[in-house]
Amino acid sequence: MSYSFKTCPFCGQTWTSREEFLADGDILLIGYQVNFEDLVLGLLLFNHGVCQTTLAVKAGLLKDLCIGPVFRERRTGEKDCRGFCLKRSELSPCPAECECAWVRGLMQVIRRWPKNAVESKSAMR
Repeated sequence: MSYSFKTCPFCGQTWTSREEFLADGDILLIGYQVNFEDLVLGLLLFNHGVCQTTLAVKAGLLKDLCIGPVFRERRTGEKDCRGFCLKRSELSPCPAECECAWVRGLMQVIRRWPKNAVESKSAMR
């Protein structure tokens, strides 16, 4: 049995590594569903352009890609919190020194990830 990072439940396309997944021109980050109990279990949401399915990936599977500080205290609801984690489709980085900020930083890494130069399958439709 071979390892795969993610398989689309609708069309069955499989990505063997997270790098292959993130580099796919048909994969677009569209949001984040927070899990305040355990941030690594929060879900990064992606649109698969080929079949228009939303795919979820646990933030913990990509956490090591994040660069920058990791804070210990959660600032949700405090004066310096902009509430980004409460807005599923908000992709902006968070300026607060909050334990959730690493996820916001991770999303910036994902958004800047170089996409394959090969024309995407959805663009060929």
